[in-house]
Amino acid sequence: MKLSNSKIQGLAGIARNRSLGQLTGVIGALVIIFGASCFISENFLTEYNLTIMARDLAFVGIVAIAQGLLLLLGDIDISIGAIAGLCGVLTAKLLVDAHLNPALAMIAGLLAGGLLGCVNGLLITTFNLNSLVLTIGTQTAFTGLNLVITKGRTITGLAESVTFLGSGTVFGIPIPVIFMIGVFLIGLFLTTKTVFGRQLYAIGNSREAAKIVGIKEQKVRVTAYAISGTFSGLAGILMAFRLISAQTSIGQSWVLPSIAAPVIGGIATTGGIGSIAGALLGGAMMGVIGNIIVLGRVDVYWQQVFNGFIVVAAITIDSLSRRIGKK
Repeated sequence: MKLSNSKIQGLAGIARNRSLGQLTGVIGALVIIFGASCFISENFLTEYNLTIMARDLAFVGIVAIAQGLLLLLGDIDISIGAIAGLCGVLTAKLLVDAHLNPALAMIAGLLAGGLLGCVNGLLITTFNLNSLVLTIGTQTAFTGLNLVITKGRTITGLAESVTFLGSGTVFGIPIPVIFMIGVFLIGLFLTTKTVFGRQLYAIGNSREAAKIVGIKEQKVRVTAYAISGTFSGLAGILMAFRLISAQTSIGQSWVLPSIAAPVIGGIATTGGIGSIAGALLGGAMMGVIGNIIVLGRVDVYWQQVFNGFIVVAAITIDSLSRRIGKK
């Protein structure tokens, strides 16, 4: 039975109201951490250090937004890093070997990311597969395809006109940050101002209820995977430009941050709760903590320990809050 659009808005609205409260808490925590960091190290607020943090946040922020869209559905994509790396390699190949126009090469890379994401979505929805298990498999396949294309070698010879997009600045702002802001605005618009966004929250809140009100679950989920893949591809392309080469290792370290940032930012792993803004704020929080660890000359390996602890704490707090809410 198909019900009115107001029913869909009602399902999504319940989740959004709770998301706003969580977002306020995340902002407060980020302000506290940022303020404390200013006292911990005198180098924290220097222009050089802030630029480094902003550039690093750009890549984590883009993949966090990509993963955040899927977490809102109650899904997860482990292959995000592999998609990013493969898109970076494909774009570099088109630029160096095929001498394709830079704009066309980037578009091809983004389309490849969207296609790979679409493949994940179609396999998961068509055969009713677990997204975690399926994307572990596709991660291996995409990584293998990356190695087949490159034969394990780094692709060099990228022109300065494109590498500027990864390492250059505009009015002191790193260009990858500008791309991240663009991705954020697109994600925010899609999740808050469109029917697709309302359907996204509704499915994440309750798939059974979403089907009752007439939402085409497969279409929405596949679209979300395609968008996520496109965003991931952009991150991989920009990283290749930043490194002035396409390396097979691009994206391999992004899986944990892509999951951790949205969870820290208040997006529930069960779906339906949170916001794209929270994913970006979670990435910023991880970036500040990681940066202060480096400035404090703490062993860099402790950063992974802290990130893991924060994720566990965020998931635990979210679970407890949901239980209290039900009671």
